This record gives sequence, structure tokens and C-alpha cells, in this order.
Amino acid sequence: MVRIAFTLAVATLAAGCAGTSPGSAATASNTGATAVAKLESTKGNAVAGTATFVQRGDEVYVTVNVTGLPPNTSHGFHVHEKGDCSSGDGMSTGGHFNPTGAPHAKHEAAAHHAGDLPSLTADAYGNASINFKSKTITVGSGITDVIGRGLIVHRDPDDYTTQPTGNAGPRVACAVIQKA
Repeated sequence: MVRIAFTLAVATLAAGCAGTSPGSAATASNTGATAVAKLESTKGNAVAGTATFVQRGDEVYVTVNVTGLPPNTSHGFHVHEKGDCSSGDGMSTGGHFNPTGAPHAKHEAAAHHAGDLPSLTADAYGNASINFKSKTITVGSGITDVIGRGLIVHRDPDDYTTQPTGNAGPRVACAVIQKA
């Protein structure tokens, strides 16, 4: 009887792990994990918005909507180290979230900070919306987990070359990414 139960348990465990690769179990177990960030303006600015992060397998689907930007402008957009917007200028979030020690670069580059996200581009009304997928961040597990981190919209475009910041200028909106 004990042997049958052990055999059944091993078969069940093997079936549950079929098709997973090393390191994917933590991500797969968090499929559907969701985090949200409510962007609020820093002192002297009028930028606000929301961001949603949803883990689906080894990818995070990100949806962002921002208002109050100058019309027809581009803005650096990054996850920062600390989930702390208390300073009024967003500087309390620290630098870009970079747990792997990669150089600053475009989100699409082979090597970049985990916190390097695609830039936001405002339309003629000062609104920016973007949907993208990321394999360099996670929601709820691992060293690249964004929960508890800061989310920043910068005043200027990211040049993607200046290390380590992209020369994106002051922080015009700040949020703490929280588990939904």
C-alpha cells in the first residue's frame, strides 16, 4: 500500500513538472500574479497614471496609462530600487532596479537593467499609453520581482547610452509597485 502511494506521488510530481525548464518553476507557479502601481506627480508636476504587471509564464504583461505629460514628448520610464516616494522629487526610490548588474540600455536590448522599460510617448493631449511584455522582470518571485519597487516617469527622453541613468532628467511621477 505504501509503495502504491509513493509511486502515485512520484508520477503526479513528474506530470506536474513536465515541460518546465530549470528555473521556470518559480515563475510558472506565479502565473497570474498581478501587481499595480498608482503613479502620482512629484512636487511641481501634474503627471498621474496607472501601471499593471501580470505574470504569465515566463513573461510579464505590462499595461501603462499616464496623463499630464507635455504634448508630443518622450519620457524615460523605469522601475527603481526602492518603493519609497516620500521625498517629493522621487529621489527616494534610488537608482534603476538592476539586480543582475547589466548596463543601462533599451528594454529590447539583449542586456539591460531589469528596470529599463520602454519609453512613454505622449500624444497631442499629453496622454501616454503602452502595452508590452518583459522577460527581465517578474511578479511575486525571484531576484527580478518588481513588487515593493519604485516606478518612475522622467521628464526627459531616455538616451539609452548614458550610464547608469539614460540622462532622462528629473522624476515627474512616482509610484510603489504593490501586489494586487
